[in-house]
Amino acid sequence: MKPSSERITLDAGDLRILRILQRDASLSVADVAREAGMSATPCWRRIKRMKEAGVIRRIAALVDREAVGLGFVSYAFVKLALPSRDSMERFDRLIERWPEVVTCERVTGAVDYLLKVVTDDIKTYDDFLRLKLLDNELVSDVQSRIVVSTVKDTAALPIHDP
Repeated sequence: MKPSSERITLDAGDLRILRILQRDASLSVADVAREAGMSATPCWRRIKRMKEAGVIRRIAALVDREAVGLGFVSYAFVKLALPSRDSMERFDRLIERWPEVVTCERVTGAVDYLLKVVTDDIKTYDDFLRLKLLDNELVSDVQSRIVVSTVKDTAALPIHDP
C-alpha cells in the first residue's frame, strides 16, 4: 500500500507502540499492546494506520554484519564531476544497484554524497572503490574514512512524547 502524503498526528499511545516496535518488531500485536498498556484490537488499528500513512515504512530484521562476514565499514565522501540535477539522478540510480552501499546521503558542502559502505574486507572495499565509484564518469573524487570501531549502531529513531 502506498503511504499517504498527508502527515498524521501521533499521540502518546502511537509513540509508545513505535518505541516498542523499534526495540523488537517480532513481538506479537498482543505483546505490543500489553507493553503499551492497551488492548490488542486498538493497538492493531494504530499499527495499521501508521503503516498506511507511511510512518512505519517496513519491518525488517537487523543482521549482525560481522556474523555474516561483513567486517569492514568505510564512509566514502563522493564529489560529482558535475553536480547537476541529471548527474545526481543518475548517481542516485547507480547507488540503488550497489549492495555494498547501505546508506547514501546527499549532503551540502565540499562533497555531494556521503556513503556508508559495508564489505567483507579492505580488498573488497578497494575493488568497490576502483571498479564502481572511481570508474564512473559521474564521480570526480572520493575520500574514504575507514571505521576502526563502532560505538553506537541503531536503526531506532529518538521518539519522544509530545
